[in-house]
Amino acid sequence: MDKIEITGGRRLEGEIRIGGAKNAALPIMAACLLAPGRSVIRNVPRLRDVGSMLAILRHLGAEAGFVADNELAVDASKLSGHRAPYELVSTMRASILALGALLGRSGRAEVSAPGGCVIGPRPIDLHLEGLKKLGAEVELEHGYVRAAARELNGAEIDLAGRFGTSVGATINLLLAAVRARGTTVLLNAAREPEVVDTAKFLRAMGARIEGAGSSRITVDGVGELSPAEYEIIPDRIEAGTYLVAGALAGGEVSVIGARPDHLEAVTSTLTRCGVAVFAGKGLVGVRGGRSLKSLEVVTQPYPGFPTDMQAQLMTLLSVVSGTSLITEKIYPERFMHIPELNRLGARISLEDSTAVVRGVERLSGAPVMAADLRASAALILAGLVAEGRTLVDRIYHLDRGYERMDEKLAALGASIRRILE
Repeated sequence: MDKIEITGGRRLEGEIRIGGAKNAALPIMAACLLAPGRSVIRNVPRLRDVGSMLAILRHLGAEAGFVADNELAVDASKLSGHRAPYELVSTMRASILALGALLGRSGRAEVSAPGGCVIGPRPIDLHLEGLKKLGAEVELEHGYVRAAARELNGAEIDLAGRFGTSVGATINLLLAAVRARGTTVLLNAAREPEVVDTAKFLRAMGARIEGAGSSRITVDGVGELSPAEYEIIPDRIEAGTYLVAGALAGGEVSVIGARPDHLEAVTSTLTRCGVAVFAGKGLVGVRGGRSLKSLEVVTQPYPGFPTDMQAQLMTLLSVVSGTSLITEKIYPERFMHIPELNRLGARISLEDSTAVVRGVERLSGAPVMAADLRASAALILAGLVAEGRTLVDRIYHLDRGYERMDEKLAALGASIRRILE
């Protein structure tokens, strides 16, 4: 199992280019199932999760693969099945998006239920109830979601959930509703840029969607869709992670290819912390070396502070003087990184769904183990400023969502290397 070794204390300086958004690439890949023919998607990151989705598409009969560095083609002219098995779906929760796409394409889908995960319960109730309102017969049996509909019909569906809006349910219902007869209205829809990007791709295929990016999305169903070519948005979470790295260990770090409008919650939070943030066309950057301040932060659905940046921000605040509070409103159990950060010398305690971060003067390198994707990034960031050697294990989590992170940080001046095992 590969590991990453970091020797802390190096100053970061320079430019770093980010890739396409994983959380837009995956639903757009699933959306390709809706139209017979060959779609081309550009700016697709080469990640483990992308590889998992490719495996599912191929299992269903599509011809799918990279045709250039970050350009991917999916030919869904002939689908040979409607079943996404457990051994493929279990590697990635976003596989459930095949449910809406298959139902929209052929009126039939059988997808393994994704189950729970380390960051807490993530039920798919909203997905299933929404599909039922569109007219599908849905049952959960022997670990599989089976859905069928002779014809889908538009409906009004409220997506308000226990922890706010659901990005996955919003996208899954979009994939099904674009082929439903009549009009579908999604209330309390997720507003994330990845939802907007998926809707734009669907419109490029011929779908009729209005309101994406707001809490009310209207879909007028169409009889058929056509393949499309599309370039996905940059990854705002990857960009935010490198901004935090620059704030921790930086001179001046510029993130090239970032969308400043997608990063406002992150950059405004860093500004409140005392980080010098600057932006230009197609870039966002930070200047390190300033005295930083403690914060109170609450994760919220977009446009609020993203849960996917919670762990990375916690690393920054662990070396900021004073006491900071981070309250997790999206996944209240998403704190598996706290014990590992404490192994590096941080002083973080947990009170219900709030992390109490008491800043320390320095961190100290140690062996640590990543529990999930964003936790792995947070531990690598901690290693950048920890004294001595930090060894991060189980980095297969990192490779699910960050393309060549070790190489990109090394190009900025970090002492970091991947140990292949």
